[in-house]
Amino acid sequence: MKISHNWLQEYIKTDLKSEKIGEFLTDIGLEVEGIDPFESVKGSLEGIVVGKVLTCEQHTNADKLKVTTVNVGNGKVLNIVCGAPNVAAGQTVPVAVVGTKIYGKDGSSFDIKEAKIRGEVSQGMICAEDEMGLSDDHGGIMILDETKFEVGKNFADYFDLTNDKVYEIGLTPNRTDAMSHYGVARDLNAYLSTHQLVSDFEKVVSQPLNNEGTTDFQIEVEDSELCPRYIGAIIENIEVKASPDWLKNRLKAIGLSPINNIVDITNYILHGFGQPLHAFDADKIAGKKVKVGVNEKGTKFTTLDGIERTLNGSEIMIKDGENKPMCIAGVFGGQNSGVSETTKTIFLESAYFNPIGIRKGAKHHTLNTDASFRFERGVDPNMTRTMLTHAVKMISEIAGGKMVGELLEHYPTKIEDHYIILRYSKVEQILGTKIHHEKIKEILKSLEITVLNDIQNGLEISVPAYRADVTREIDVIEEILRIYGYNKIDSPQKISFTPVKLSFDDQDALENAWARTLQSNGFNEVMNNSLTSVKDESDAVKLLNPLSGDLAFMRKSLLEGLLENADYNIKRKNQNIKFFELGKIYHKKETYLERKQLAILVSGRDEAENWLQPKSTTDFYKLKSYVKVLLDTLPVAIEEKSLEDARFSDAIELSANGKIVARLGKVAPELLKDADIDQECLYAEIELEVAQSFRTKDNLKFKDIPKFNKTRKDLALLIDKNVTYAELYKAARSNPSKYLKNINLFDVYEGKNLPEGKKSYAMSFELLNEEKTLEDKDITEVMNSLIKTFQKEFSAELRS
Repeated sequence: MKISHNWLQEYIKTDLKSEKIGEFLTDIGLEVEGIDPFESVKGSLEGIVVGKVLTCEQHTNADKLKVTTVNVGNGKVLNIVCGAPNVAAGQTVPVAVVGTKIYGKDGSSFDIKEAKIRGEVSQGMICAEDEMGLSDDHGGIMILDETKFEVGKNFADYFDLTNDKVYEIGLTPNRTDAMSHYGVARDLNAYLSTHQLVSDFEKVVSQPLNNEGTTDFQIEVEDSELCPRYIGAIIENIEVKASPDWLKNRLKAIGLSPINNIVDITNYILHGFGQPLHAFDADKIAGKKVKVGVNEKGTKFTTLDGIERTLNGSEIMIKDGENKPMCIAGVFGGQNSGVSETTKTIFLESAYFNPIGIRKGAKHHTLNTDASFRFERGVDPNMTRTMLTHAVKMISEIAGGKMVGELLEHYPTKIEDHYIILRYSKVEQILGTKIHHEKIKEILKSLEITVLNDIQNGLEISVPAYRADVTREIDVIEEILRIYGYNKIDSPQKISFTPVKLSFDDQDALENAWARTLQSNGFNEVMNNSLTSVKDESDAVKLLNPLSGDLAFMRKSLLEGLLENADYNIKRKNQNIKFFELGKIYHKKETYLERKQLAILVSGRDEAENWLQPKSTTDFYKLKSYVKVLLDTLPVAIEEKSLEDARFSDAIELSANGKIVARLGKVAPELLKDADIDQECLYAEIELEVAQSFRTKDNLKFKDIPKFNKTRKDLALLIDKNVTYAELYKAARSNPSKYLKNINLFDVYEGKNLPEGKKSYAMSFELLNEEKTLEDKDITEVMNSLIKTFQKEFSAELRS
């Protein structure tokens, strides 16, 4: 949000410099991200003087150039070569002397230098209006009225130029009260007045109106819930034309383009006070009646941008007496009822619309306007009438209009302020410091919060309706703190805490532990939008009111988002990918399903390139090792089997107690092609709810570190090529011995010196007796049992 310093000074007078104001605004939660200069005319016409063309001759070497002599005052006459077709002797003109910087529309600039043009010396430039930034006219040089412009004078002296500073405020969505210059001034005044700093702030009030005669116009609100307050005014005999320079400069400073005086006035009220207004051409309103309600679903309506839109039947609409739509209320006006140069009478509306209704209409039609931005967050219902009176007065002064009849108003039920009880003890508990009770009252008063009653250990207060974000006691405490000053709250030198009992019912603890494990292994966490587009809509969850067509569904998998992250990094020469994400996925089957997963994506090298490590890419087994490190923290035996999944070209599924815990494998080439990735990616997903179900007080216990050493034994097995390690592992795990603790595959060999159709697996087995040193007979018993199992189930042979 852009806030003009000069505009701000209309509501709060202070001698503070803009840099200091920026600091104070940041301190109270209106974070100033930058302060930029603004000039109504770039360069402020510096270096341009009023000159008199003395002579004008045809250039001897160029048909389109003239050679002139120009008097620029103080007896100085300049030779200037000019290409304008309308230059002539005797004219009074603006002249850019040597050293002047001329600015182009695209932000470029060049310096006027003395130079030779086709053999003739040129010591300046006679300027056209567009070259000085005064207009877009480039039909020729600007010719001045010699009775008004004095030769030798600075050209800028004849213009009311504006130099300003513009604050760029990173406004949080909850601060609807500060979405205007007046709102920022009000907040700044609250801070200054409670910190003994001088400021002059006057609360805005309604303007007295002079109206003539009566009007036949009527208003009708069909549903007061959709539009709790609606006010209109009929203004006749207006002249639609360009706005005065001061109004144009106010809007230009904050990045708005002036349109005409009526539209500019509504924008001035919107950005000045935060109340959106809309003007209709009254002569185009059928039946002289304005209705607020809804139109039937499927009704066609063309908005100001020329786009024909189909209404869904839930938008709040402004209609004429024949129920024809004129405007999507609080969002966007209609093409056929807008103000034009021929408009003579307007219907000016000011309203408080239901924020939810406005948001639905705006999002359905993917419209985000300055008006909808404020309406859908809640404007001040008590400013509705006040701002209309200000606008009527401005239109009378600037456009010459006269209001006819009284204001037309619908306001059946007053919107009440928020009643809250504030406890002093709660303030001290939350802030960790004691603030004098009178200081609290002073801060509340500065924020226009009314103290109704003093009660035991607290206050009964009334919070203005425009503070839509302050409805609870904790919200009031936050308001007190930001005005009191975050920097005044000292951090304690000593922090005391009570250790809490370790709970395995906390899934957040599991997620945090796994996240730390991955981070310590070089992974980066990402967070992607859960809204996306999908190719297969069969089991997808579709939003009823999507933000856009690209964000119409809830994601069915975390893989697509991680692939987008990988593509973004790879295109920026970061080919080594180690990402993980904790997030939810959504499906619609017989009912809606929601699951939380931990997803991992790896690609490229696992370790950074260095002279000790060979250059190799990460592989499936490296990914599996990361997953295993995580799942090893669960007190269950993990089984694996091959998996058929369209997302993978080759994958396995890990399960425990009959529940699927994880899936991992190589990402299918089709998905990589869709993501525009040309390197192999590997992906794993862990079902967090399933993993958490294994972590209970009964099956996860702490135990002492063994006092005795493990014993390792190796077996080299000759087996058929179609036997997998997973089968061997499962068979070994079924061994009843309580001494068998760990199983590992450390070598695979296929090639010479082996019978055809055979391969060799070298496996290690770790044995441990936790109560005493393991004896040879116990070791032999376990190993013989394993050998018999391998021989019986897989016809394995021992290799020497």
